[in-house]
Amino acid sequence: MRVVVTSEARFSRTPDGAVWTVDGPDHGFWTRYLSAFDRVRLVARVQDVDQVDDGARRVDGDGVVVWPIAHYIGPRQYLSVRRAIGAAVRSAAAGEDAVILRVPSAIGTLLADERDRRYLPYGLEVVADPYDVFAPGVIRHPLRPVLRRRFAARLRRECGSAVAASYVTESYLQSRYPAKPGVPTMAASSIDLPPTAFVTRARTGRPGAEPTLVAVGTMDQLYKGIDTLIEAVARLASGGVGVRLAHIGTGRFRAHLERLAARRGVGDRVRFLGWCPPGEPLARQLDAADLFVMPSRTEGLPRALIEAMARALPAVATAGGRDPRGCCRRRTWSRRTIRRARRGDRPHAGGSGTAGRGVRAEPGAGPTVFPERPGAPTRDVLPGGRQATASGADPRQLTRRDRPDVTSR
Repeated sequence: MRVVVTSEARFSRTPDGAVWTVDGPDHGFWTRYLSAFDRVRLVARVQDVDQVDDGARRVDGDGVVVWPIAHYIGPRQYLSVRRAIGAAVRSAAAGEDAVILRVPSAIGTLLADERDRRYLPYGLEVVADPYDVFAPGVIRHPLRPVLRRRFAARLRRECGSAVAASYVTESYLQSRYPAKPGVPTMAASSIDLPPTAFVTRARTGRPGAEPTLVAVGTMDQLYKGIDTLIEAVARLASGGVGVRLAHIGTGRFRAHLERLAARRGVGDRVRFLGWCPPGEPLARQLDAADLFVMPSRTEGLPRALIEAMARALPAVATAGGRDPRGCCRRRTWSRRTIRRARRGDRPHAGGSGTAGRGVRAEPGAGPTVFPERPGAPTRDVLPGGRQATASGADPRQLTRRDRPDVTSR
């Protein structure tokens, strides 16, 4: 039995037909669906290239085939190829296929519309909030307010039509985009780290060394908040607190952010490292830093934050449009503890076996500490160390051929 999965990732295809990714989910990510299905058809944007960059990883392979969609970036390019995309999406899934849409997604919405038109079921993986993605300061587009309302309304309709839904938050996304009563739902993380991603000891401080901050994220849009982080580095510098920032990631706003750093007088304190391969190269960058910072304006359950915690790297993060209880419990630091941390005495008292703790700034309270991640490295991340649980039946129910109830459009 085949499952058709939609994704907003962008891939590259070489002349031999192989599909590659540099900074997106590779073949190993998509094989997780093979635990319930025989084959995976991945519907995503694909751009033909002569060759791929060093470090690119295969997307297609055993059990996983990519169904290519015309490549585009942004709403304007999408409109120019929408007809071709629509035709490709409509032919991506047969009536007997199971369909899982990773949303919010323009591609996912097109396939949802097609399935609703034919009275065929589909399931959802809700991984972000479009209302936050299109918030002021995140997307630069004259139609941003319209797109914000439109995409949020679409996701609400899709959640109301789905026969099953998975969310990356415990309650935040569920409250904004609820499934129909009685529909199987679950709260689960799609983050799967290998044992080598974890350290077993708390790290020690570096007294006297100038602190190094590290941030990880795309620069294709500004929702990762790197502009805010650059402003924070400038404020610290003007106040006599010297810190350095290393940013890992690529995107079309890199030049804009480099100019911002230069204009704020911290061009020599901010380094843009570009893309970093996952695994050991990324671990080295995290291990070289003193603090992980995630100033995102919106996030689901951020992989980069979990990876930093796995390295026992303290982390400061915004709520990012999600329910922070989805990955932490509150624990307030005293002023004395913060002063000790600044002197280099790390507040990691977890002892042996601690996978990592982090810090989250929260209005009206002191920083809070993320708990260590107990248990197996591939365990889903939920509050209190609980594993994700689902209310529902076999995922193969997504292939039911009886007419599902659908909301009017």
